[in-house]
Amino acid sequence: MDVSSEMIHALLPVFVVGTLGAGAIWLGVIEGVAEATASIVKIFSGAWSDRWGKRKSLALLGYGLAAFTKPLFPLAGSAVMVFAARWIDRVGKGIRGAPRDALIADYTTPDQRGEAYGLRQSLDTVGAFLGPLIAIGLLLLLANNVRAVFWIAVIPAFISVAILWLAVKEPTHLQPLQKRVIDLRPRDLPKAFWTVAVVATFFTLARFSEAFLILRGSDVGLSIAWTPLVLVVMNVAYMCSAYPAGVLADRLPRHRLLLVGASVLVISNLILASATTPTVMLLGAALWGLHMGLTEGVFTAMVADAAPAELRGTAFGVFNFMRGVLLLFASVIAGLLWDQVGPAATFATAAVLAALSMVLLMMQNSTPVAPHSMLGP
Repeated sequence: MDVSSEMIHALLPVFVVGTLGAGAIWLGVIEGVAEATASIVKIFSGAWSDRWGKRKSLALLGYGLAAFTKPLFPLAGSAVMVFAARWIDRVGKGIRGAPRDALIADYTTPDQRGEAYGLRQSLDTVGAFLGPLIAIGLLLLLANNVRAVFWIAVIPAFISVAILWLAVKEPTHLQPLQKRVIDLRPRDLPKAFWTVAVVATFFTLARFSEAFLILRGSDVGLSIAWTPLVLVVMNVAYMCSAYPAGVLADRLPRHRLLLVGASVLVISNLILASATTPTVMLLGAALWGLHMGLTEGVFTAMVADAAPAELRGTAFGVFNFMRGVLLLFASVIAGLLWDQVGPAATFATAAVLAALSMVLLMMQNSTPVAPHSMLGP
């Protein structure tokens, strides 16, 4: 699914701003609302996966919905239609995300989770850099026909659904919560979870949609055919760092890795703000990917540790909802700054916010969260 999504995502910014003639604010709205929608849906999908004890069924529904909406992108004739297609696609992501992450926790023990989520992030990123690479090759082959590339991206989406349907099994030890209504009240989840969620949410303010990285690549001189290279470079760095960071997260205090990741994000944003050539801009994109590898799997493992086993789906849903809402604000603000002030202001502001997230990390309790190993795998 990542191959399919990234073939589209790598070209969507130049398609919206260039081909369709919309402004950067439209890009921010499309990406922000889409990701916020995915995060809102994750609350309910995570809670229902706990209530039913069925992770795979919801994940299959989410992946299937995303696959069936992929043809809307090549058919789009306006930014509004792109908005609709992206929104429906992210509903599918929202349905599948929390049950999938909870499914991984169901199959692993507490001392494996940093490694497991690091591996999952790395494998996700394989698709995330193969997709843009394929998009580059197809654009060169098809004379920059973006819509044709979008049509070809439909194929791997349906392959992913077939793999999930045929190869993944429901864990047998889960029992549905038949006597309890999941109402998502704060008292359902422990204080340790909310500490992790608040830190991660604030961190998201400094990390708006990656679509602006692609737009920045075009801004400093990359041609349409080569703009997907931005995501390739970013995702190679992400892929190479996510698994080692996950392994380290099982051996070191996890907040230390987050602190390193935040400092890398500050440097990345400063480079992106000052870049005037594709080479410098790609260096900033690589550091952006490195910070993702150092933080995303670690945050996910911390949520899995902090949440009781019977509420992991709910916890992942709430966690992703909080981050999604902030991503909406961050992306819209990024688009406004881009249109009204300029690209440099967009990334300079993000650098300041990343620095503030470092302060918040240093203020939080440095004691590692104790895994809920007594509550089940």
